[in-house]
Amino acid sequence: MLSERRPWREAWFPNGEWMLLVVLAVEIAVFSAIGKNFFTWANLSEVIRLSVELGLLAVALSPVILTGGIDLSVGSMMGLAAVVFGAAWRDGHFSIPAAAATALVLGAAGGSLNALLITRFGIPPIIVTLGTYSLFRGIAEGITRGAVNYSGFPAPFLRLGQGYWWGVAPVQLPLFLLVVAGYALLQHRSTLGRKLYAIGFSAAGARYAGIRVERPVALVYVLSGLVSSLAAIIYVAHLGQAKSDAGTGYELAAITAVVLGGTSVFGGRGTIWGTLAGLFSISVLQDGLRLAALPSELTGVLTGAVLVLTIALGRARRAPRRARQPAPSDATIEEAPEMRNTQLAVLCAAVLAGSLIVAGTNIWLVHSLRPADAVTGAALMPAGPPASHRPVIAMMPKAKGDPYFVSCREGAEEAARETGADLIWDGPTGLDPARQNEVVEGWITRRVDAIAVSVENSAGISTVLRKARERGIRVLTWDADAAPDARDYFVNQATPQGIGFTLTDEAARLMGGQGEFAIITGALSAANQNAWLGFIKERLAQYPRMKLVTIRPSDDDRDKGFAETQTVLKVYPQVKLIMGIATSSVPAAAEAVRQSGRKDVFVMGLSLPNLNKPYVHQGVVQAVVLWNTKDLGYLTVYAAALLVRGQIPPGATGFEAGRLGAIEIRGDQILLGKPVIFNKENIDRFNF
Repeated sequence: MLSERRPWREAWFPNGEWMLLVVLAVEIAVFSAIGKNFFTWANLSEVIRLSVELGLLAVALSPVILTGGIDLSVGSMMGLAAVVFGAAWRDGHFSIPAAAATALVLGAAGGSLNALLITRFGIPPIIVTLGTYSLFRGIAEGITRGAVNYSGFPAPFLRLGQGYWWGVAPVQLPLFLLVVAGYALLQHRSTLGRKLYAIGFSAAGARYAGIRVERPVALVYVLSGLVSSLAAIIYVAHLGQAKSDAGTGYELAAITAVVLGGTSVFGGRGTIWGTLAGLFSISVLQDGLRLAALPSELTGVLTGAVLVLTIALGRARRAPRRARQPAPSDATIEEAPEMRNTQLAVLCAAVLAGSLIVAGTNIWLVHSLRPADAVTGAALMPAGPPASHRPVIAMMPKAKGDPYFVSCREGAEEAARETGADLIWDGPTGLDPARQNEVVEGWITRRVDAIAVSVENSAGISTVLRKARERGIRVLTWDADAAPDARDYFVNQATPQGIGFTLTDEAARLMGGQGEFAIITGALSAANQNAWLGFIKERLAQYPRMKLVTIRPSDDDRDKGFAETQTVLKVYPQVKLIMGIATSSVPAAAEAVRQSGRKDVFVMGLSLPNLNKPYVHQGVVQAVVLWNTKDLGYLTVYAAALLVRGQIPPGATGFEAGRLGAIEIRGDQILLGKPVIFNKENIDRFNF
């Protein structure tokens, strides 16, 4: 029997993975030059630790995509498994191992559901997993109502996601390597792996060869769900919290890593080693951009560029080899089979039908699980004084689920009742400027009387706000401003100078006027936070021995703020204070500092008193700077109602605002008042 020896490069890198290694080397070289503290052991360990959850999903998806399938539900399964794990431990009083076992069984069950629908009923994987993508996330949000998160996990469990062996190797790394080794044996060193390659080349051909296609395909989907749950457990240990939005967007990042690593989306070609190379290319890119202080939006752009470039180079490399081959009868299929127009039409119709079914199911689920008194996106009909016309005031927060804006809504509803106005409270669930524009466009069509927006992106929304003013709608901004010509008034919670100076002075007092500190902000595009940062930097001129070492965005996400603080503590070990200037970033930083055991790091910043009371009493948070958020919502709606009724004439310098009394108007700004410092002595006197 004769055997043909392949060149070593084709044997080791059958899909051109060496090109990805070159890209990875270039990334490391570039970011070592421009990224502060990038080329250090501490940062390398952070890159590895932050790659584990995504890496588990990518490795699990490798054999799925190898068979020509797809699993879009892995990120949603992470969210559901995280919530079930947290609920089992806290509410069900399970031990950590029992809660973890429950989550793993759930993951296997979710994978089995995908496998059953795909193999037994013959539904295309993209349709099945698109449906379970929404199903799993919807159930998780239903359990938590989109707001509950589970925390307070014991230290030994948190060590799984946050600890290090010998101060270098992440504790979860051996578990990740074990999963990688298992999948490598499955895909490359087993009879089952050969079957998976054969199915990916041609499922019909595999059946003719006597392979029972359904069993191997079902197995990889079951394992995908199981590993997704394992990733969720590590994710919870890493962040110290279990929330329904765990794993959001991870499915696309994992698929990108697999495809970037050379696995064909048509099946039949790919390696685990290529997937790992794709994973670390993305992880190094994200980490390098952070440390180089470059916009995080570049991650998607550069990842896409690397993906397209790598695939194009691989296609160009294989073209001469295909030209030399006499016939396409040997082992690989390089091109996707042609799809007829009728087949494409049927597939599109199936996708549309599946999407409508999923959307309808989610709507039913949300309505069935929502409390009876919850109102979202519909006009409230408060009991107010009779009036010939009830003004309709549409009010938008940056993110509806943020506790800061929930507190503002209480005051807004109070003012609506007092002024006899109908209040519409709607907006994106996360920081999404495009969604803000869409909502405002709907309000313009509805012809509301007034629009009040907490602006996420000034440049992005100013155009549509100008359109509203042209239609005769009164426009206010609150919390964060738009362009001055895009609104009538800005309801300012406090002047940017007052906030920036107060934060800096309090930080200087805590630090004794010297040392390094870091800032965890919300979104880098938030106009109000950028204004505060400007005055913080200006005030620092009075404290020459204080040094601001980094500014990291949390995107108003507590989990991300927690992770960013962990990175700051690791990369900047001399930091003495973490300052949060977004509602969620202060408790996020406090939790990270508390779990680190660092007693030499102060935490302070802009946030809600109620979110930080436990940390203030524990001595982790020393000061919270804020205004009364309920009063901010109250003042915004009160001013809007008076403006619609013509009771704030042009050039006015003030007005009476119900229980708030006399309010000053300075130019085109309505001023709430000065910021307040909450600390251990006074924080219990406030409840918002």
